[in-house]
Amino acid sequence: MRLSVLQSNLARGLSIVSRAVESRPSMPVLSNVLLKTEESRLKLAAVNMSLGLGITVWIGANVEVDGSVTLPAKVFVDLVNNLSNDRVDLSLDTTTQTVHLRCGGNKGNIKGIDAHEFPPLNEGSGSDLTVEGGLFKNMINQVGFSAAADDHRPALTGIFMQLNGSTITMAAADGYRLAVHTGELEQKFDKALNLLIPARSLQEVAKVITEDDEPVYINLPGERDIIVFTVGQVEISAQLLDAKFPPFESVIPKDYSTSTVMYRTDLLAACQRAEIFARDSAFSGRLYVKPPRRSGDPGEVTIVGKSQERGDNEGLLDATVEGEPVDISFNIKYLIDVLRVLPDEEVVLQSKGAANPGVIRPVGRDNYLYVIMPMAR
Repeated sequence: MRLSVLQSNLARGLSIVSRAVESRPSMPVLSNVLLKTEESRLKLAAVNMSLGLGITVWIGANVEVDGSVTLPAKVFVDLVNNLSNDRVDLSLDTTTQTVHLRCGGNKGNIKGIDAHEFPPLNEGSGSDLTVEGGLFKNMINQVGFSAAADDHRPALTGIFMQLNGSTITMAAADGYRLAVHTGELEQKFDKALNLLIPARSLQEVAKVITEDDEPVYINLPGERDIIVFTVGQVEISAQLLDAKFPPFESVIPKDYSTSTVMYRTDLLAACQRAEIFARDSAFSGRLYVKPPRRSGDPGEVTIVGKSQERGDNEGLLDATVEGEPVDISFNIKYLIDVLRVLPDEEVVLQSKGAANPGVIRPVGRDNYLYVIMPMAR
């Protein structure tokens, strides 16, 4: 193998694929990145067997001799990131599996492992579905944070994706909150298709979408339950979770007794101040919602965070309140999480009292909702 690439292109490609490298691999080759020439391009790939995640990136290259090798990801990434912004020449000594690197006045040698030891890649073939990049990225970002971080309940570590008719739905939950986002597709599915995709894998897809009008091509799962996403020159494969996502529709409250409209940025700032003190009380933040005393007056929302050791903070917001007063406690971090990912100017909090879940929706659109369970006092 002998080729040359631009340092900036190589560094960008490695920054993407290295996110799939296992920190504690079961085999030494899984801590490596695959380099393989392919149709006058250089293919970079990494696989995380424990997560069922694979990432492949193609970058332009001047290929003189075809070949392949795997190199230790951390060493290769660190070296490339510290090279000058110049042409990088790579050549492989197949007898020792050593790559000789030259860039400007720098020369280096990196010892690798034969590419034949690298696991086979799950690559896409054609496209079963195309989704607008901006829509897909927003859906992932606005539900993915609600997925469970630990694997005690494997189904909750994934994002549920349903394709039904011309509607795409994503949902994620961790037992304390639920986020649901719907969107419209140009294609139509006669029969509902339900998929449970690891949240980590979909979040990697969102990271590589850079333009709203950039298409995401999706190869739907076959016999091996592998789904493949292609965005530009990046391909991400994910192993579907072998679990059943709970019927989330039953968690969504059907009615409410109080509706409170607030400016999102004001509410976020108040929650962030309360969170400073709520850390000492399992992040419990208290919301007092008061309807207006007289017609034409604004309602009020008070957000309180308390710490027995460090003090407390109370923030007062004007709000449009309809219905009954509410005194309810939520995990303040969960409120901050959703308010950070929503771009909307105003949000509405719907509640049916302190013992029932609250629902946050953006004002002016009905394709998103966030259910949050109350905390006991």
